[in-house]
Amino acid sequence: MTGHHDEGPHEHDRGLSHDLPVLARRRMIRLMAGASLVPLVGCTQEGKTSAAPSSSSSAGCVEIPEETAGPFPGDGSNGVNVLKESGVVRSDITRSFGDSAGGTAEGVPLTITLTVVDAASGCGTPTRGAAVYLWHCDREGAYSLYSEGVTEENYLRGVQETDEKGRATFTSIFPGCYPGRWPHVHFEVYGSLADATAATSITNTSQLAFPQDVCDTVYATAGYGGSAGNLSSLSLEEDGIFSDGHERQLAAMKGSAEDGYTATLTVPV
Repeated sequence: MTGHHDEGPHEHDRGLSHDLPVLARRRMIRLMAGASLVPLVGCTQEGKTSAAPSSSSSAGCVEIPEETAGPFPGDGSNGVNVLKESGVVRSDITRSFGDSAGGTAEGVPLTITLTVVDAASGCGTPTRGAAVYLWHCDREGAYSLYSEGVTEENYLRGVQETDEKGRATFTSIFPGCYPGRWPHVHFEVYGSLADATAATSITNTSQLAFPQDVCDTVYATAGYGGSAGNLSSLSLEEDGIFSDGHERQLAAMKGSAEDGYTATLTVPV
């Protein structure tokens, strides 16, 4: 996995300038690896093509789309590694941990639950004992460990082991919207907690997207600065990452800006 390290205050993980080169390489590798399983490519929209699902998956169940980890993963791929630090395995990721950081990310409360399932079994079998590393920007669009002003913080990053139902749950805040990217959450799936905390053997890397109506509601609240304006110039269909299809990455949402939201997503691996 490749990431770009840029600590400029406005250079967050932008789909066109940072994400697409990494994404293109990953998808090319996956396409080449799966060539023998995907013999046919059919047209779906003018100028776009879609490969048939791998024969290793049951009908209607395919792996979560592979996406770039962006320039700020903090997984050791570009020098910064939070995964080997004591304290990263936690459910509440709103606060920084360790001796050198003590900040708390403020914003509309958000609980994120990813349910990891086995794609080969038709998505009906939960994957117990896997691990999810999840991270996202704060309400101002800054990424801990990288962005100016929060390089000493490590909030909004954490690892959870999946339970018997394949679930990994994180207590967080709703991320802001910065120029160039639709509001999203990054995550990596590992085969085990040991793999995650050793920062090795990533199984899947993807991103979760938020519905526009929820984003509009959250960004009308205090503290989210320019998020509403940034969102107004974006769409899921034009986002550099989600433009090729976001249906399997769009979170199901419940709640309110006053009481907080829950976001859930099934992650076939």
